[in-house]
Amino acid sequence: MELPRYGRNTSSADVAQALRDAGCVVIEQLVSEELMEQVGLELEPFIHKTPFGLDSFTGEKTKRTGSLIARSNSFHELASHLTVVGSAKDVICQTASSMQIHLTQIIDLCPGAEAQPIHRDQWAWDFFPFPSDWEVEVSTMWALTDFTEENGATRIIPGSHLWEDKLRPTYEETVPAIMSCGSVLLYTGSVYHGGGKNITDDRRTGVNIDYSASFLRQEENQYLACPPEIAATIDPDLAKLIGYSRGSYALGYFGDTQDPMEAIETFK
Repeated sequence: MELPRYGRNTSSADVAQALRDAGCVVIEQLVSEELMEQVGLELEPFIHKTPFGLDSFTGEKTKRTGSLIARSNSFHELASHLTVVGSAKDVICQTASSMQIHLTQIIDLCPGAEAQPIHRDQWAWDFFPFPSDWEVEVSTMWALTDFTEENGATRIIPGSHLWEDKLRPTYEETVPAIMSCGSVLLYTGSVYHGGGKNITDDRRTGVNIDYSASFLRQEENQYLACPPEIAATIDPDLAKLIGYSRGSYALGYFGDTQDPMEAIETFK
């Protein structure tokens, strides 16, 4: 199966259908290179200070920089992009009443970075065996730099979201998600993928934003990454999306069953 590709004017419904059919899809040049350049400028000081990973999964020549909502105002446009959020919600909310941002991070593959082990993102929930017809996560990888096979473009297996967990795919079964700056790869939490190998002299930098069902714990603790005093300064819809909202009728309240948005109002 080939990796589906759409242009920037595609609908969120078409993207959601591609996610159901193939488990992954690329939207070419969804945002401008100028926006991506501004995101990079705002986050570069934090990337520079980020240490390399400690193992083959996090990448011994890979940097992972988080807390992006608090650190870059331009990043907000990516996290709340209507096409991406709409398609993710279409997929996730088949089995959940709402969704949330699961994590935000820069993934910076430096020269010499080795390929990451092939995996499913939904294994983050302690390898819980979700029903095969549930999609509880949609991940995205925005190209801050061009993604090529040589510099470590994300490797992915279209259609593998339908495979049983006992299968263990190989690197040779993957295809590279080659795309230009401003493009985005979307993929479900059940699809097999991994970072590629960077054999160039340049960095390959992507912006990773994942969305998940609101009844699940977030991989990145958003309330420490973006505490109430900062959440009070951002768009209310984005604040709700990172978790300052009720995940369902009985999830996410504080105090005397109050809505979380009431808490951040006190910081305005």
